[in-house]
Amino acid sequence: VQMMQNVHLAPETDEDDLYSGYNDYNPTYDTEDLENDTAFQQAVRTSHGRRHPITAKIPSTAVTRPVATGYGSKTSLASSMGRPMTGAIQDGVTRPMTAVRAAGFTKAALRGSSFDPLGQSRGPAPPLEAKNEDSPEEKIRQLEKKVNELVEESCIANSCGDLKLALEKAKDAGRKERVLVRQREQVTTPENINLDLTYSVLFNLANQYSANEMYTEALNTYQVIVKNKMFSNAGKLKMNMGNIYLKQRNYSKAIKFYRMALDQIPSVHKEMRIKIMQNIGVTFIKTGQYSDAINSFEHIMSMAPNLKAGFNLILSYFAIGDQEKMKKSFQKLIAVPLEIDEDDKYISPSDDPHTNLVIEAIKNDHLRQMERERKAMAEKYIMTAAKLIAPVIETSFAVGYDWCVEVVKASQYVELANDLEINKAITYLRQKDFTQAVDTLKMFEKKDSRVKSAAATNLSFLYYLENEFAQASSYADLAVNSDRYNPSALTNKGNTVFANGDYEKAAEFYKEALRNDSSCTEALYNIGLSYKKLNRLSEALDCFLKLHAILRNSAQVLYQIANVYELMEDPNQAIEWLMQLISVVPTDSRALSKLGELHDSEGDKSQAFQYYYESYRYFPSNIEVIEWLGAYYIDTQFCEKAIQYFERASLIQPTQVKWQLMVASCFRRSGNYQKALDTYKDIHKKFPENVECLRFLVRLCTDIGLKEVQEYATKLKRLEKMKEIREQRIKSGRDGSGGSRGKREGSAGSDSGQNCSASSKSERLSAKLRALPGTNEPYESSSNKEIDASYVDPLGPQVERPKTAAKKRVDEDDFADEELGDDLLPE
Repeated sequence: VQMMQNVHLAPETDEDDLYSGYNDYNPTYDTEDLENDTAFQQAVRTSHGRRHPITAKIPSTAVTRPVATGYGSKTSLASSMGRPMTGAIQDGVTRPMTAVRAAGFTKAALRGSSFDPLGQSRGPAPPLEAKNEDSPEEKIRQLEKKVNELVEESCIANSCGDLKLALEKAKDAGRKERVLVRQREQVTTPENINLDLTYSVLFNLANQYSANEMYTEALNTYQVIVKNKMFSNAGKLKMNMGNIYLKQRNYSKAIKFYRMALDQIPSVHKEMRIKIMQNIGVTFIKTGQYSDAINSFEHIMSMAPNLKAGFNLILSYFAIGDQEKMKKSFQKLIAVPLEIDEDDKYISPSDDPHTNLVIEAIKNDHLRQMERERKAMAEKYIMTAAKLIAPVIETSFAVGYDWCVEVVKASQYVELANDLEINKAITYLRQKDFTQAVDTLKMFEKKDSRVKSAAATNLSFLYYLENEFAQASSYADLAVNSDRYNPSALTNKGNTVFANGDYEKAAEFYKEALRNDSSCTEALYNIGLSYKKLNRLSEALDCFLKLHAILRNSAQVLYQIANVYELMEDPNQAIEWLMQLISVVPTDSRALSKLGELHDSEGDKSQAFQYYYESYRYFPSNIEVIEWLGAYYIDTQFCEKAIQYFERASLIQPTQVKWQLMVASCFRRSGNYQKALDTYKDIHKKFPENVECLRFLVRLCTDIGLKEVQEYATKLKRLEKMKEIREQRIKSGRDGSGGSRGKREGSAGSDSGQNCSASSKSERLSAKLRALPGTNEPYESSSNKEIDASYVDPLGPQVERPKTAAKKRVDEDDFADEELGDDLLPE
């Protein structure tokens, strides 16, 4: 429509002729009436006709138009504009055309040349001159282009993280640029050398050296630039050199170069000067010169306050212990403008769909993300500074926190006040003051939902640690109701349900926490534990493998994967994951003993011994490991080496007689009968009612020929009679109820009744010793009538023990009691 507005249709009538006036001309130029013009004829006849015409005063036509003079030979004016031929041939003499020569007309135009405004009579234009690629100028141009490309490729490689390739490209650009300079010197004058290209090549090379931590080469390259007076503004690079010296911890030179850069940068570059002064302040902090650092940061905060300078100023005052200055610096930090717009612009003021679309588009654009990051950084600095100075600015940390809270409440960071209060409660926790912590957290029960949920989550966690599951569950419910999308609250609720044994429901809470926050690793870990409790081992393995992809070096995750493979009866995979575990925690005695156990179940005794020995070396108080090592040495006929392990076990469990009996038995097996006799006597003094000890004393005294044999034999008979009477009473007492207790036989501590612990675990541990293959010794072939026929030597000849079944039963029971991670539910 707009285009048609400028279109004018030709009228059907002759009222407005577009070409009217073009044929109108002054009657003076009417050549047809010249013969009747008396004035013209008179001028021709007299000398007046031979005068030059006054061409400057020719009257114009109706529409004046310039004459095209740029194309070829020109035609006569008579044929184009109807202008009189003032240069016509008269009397055989051509009149000079001085009046029109300046316009580009020539005499040839008057001699009958054809009308050719486009110059077609001259033929086609000559072809363009071909580039001479062998010319020096062209070679220089191509080489310069190649150098620029190499510099660009170097920068791109650096931005992509390939520092080695970036350095190679930078070096290549430097080599080619030197060749370029030499060629230019041969062809042109030195003034025509491209200094900008040289500067960019050297600067990029220095940057790449620095990125590859080749600091000496980088400094040398920077020196080449700085010392060349032809490079303008090269003094700024001394700041880069100062940064390199700072990385090398050469703080004095770093400060020197920073100050040199500060002197050479004009005052109009305020932002650059502020940054250099900030670097100087940080370097002074590194050297411990806090007063100089304070001067730098104070100047920055007075000229152009920013968050980093304000935080560093607080650190400097904290280092020198100036309480008042810390308070003033905290107030300055709070007052630093964020330089971001309020969130009101992201709220739609009306129902206008176009406005709503714009607001939706900018809600998470790059500018919005930058604003969020800046605000988060400011909150982090303020919170860290408050936690740092609160314990030292007042008489107690609680008063200091209260002062910080009041300052924050009066600033633009009002929402941080509640976070500071929660940090106050956490500080109470660190000081083991649980009552104050709980009281502080309970103050938030009437606050807004976010703070209430955070406080209730912490309270739930505290009560959970104190095994008050009812309170923990109620506060977990409060946290979840206040903020349904709080993953920590959902995880704590799942923990309370887990503690009550409802693993299916606990897994649902953990899954919901994971849906709200996919990075909640605690929830994922606990889902794996729940599946393991439900015996859904493949699903548990999937959870732990996913967690391993997130937490590559988590010892607990690695152990859980190995344990699940063990439960799935895949010992090879379990061993592989345990090997990864001990690469992360090489001193974990539990992991080493588990590796030894798995190798033992596979029949690899030497590997099992290696891991059990390493486990004993790091933790020499594990009874199971000590027992296995002692049994291993007895099995390999090295009873002398087994003695030290059983002595260690007797120190750990002094009330367990079996370990001391094992020590005496090892002395007896190794042929040291006197030492064995002394050991049995010591055992009899400590445990006078132990039947096994008396039997061995009777046997040893009989073989050696000692007089005490009768005394020990009398005691042995009396104890056996007492034992029979006790058993008869127990049997008669249980016959009425139909229950009977099976008699335990052959245990090293089974007859010691009231002296020995009767726990099931100790019975399982002694099973290993009972099952050891025996050796032929004289006591087993003896036919001493005083020895009870039902007696079985704990180290005597036995049938080969069922390794896998017995061992598996022991391990399953042990892990049911103290499985890693089950009692470590996350916070």
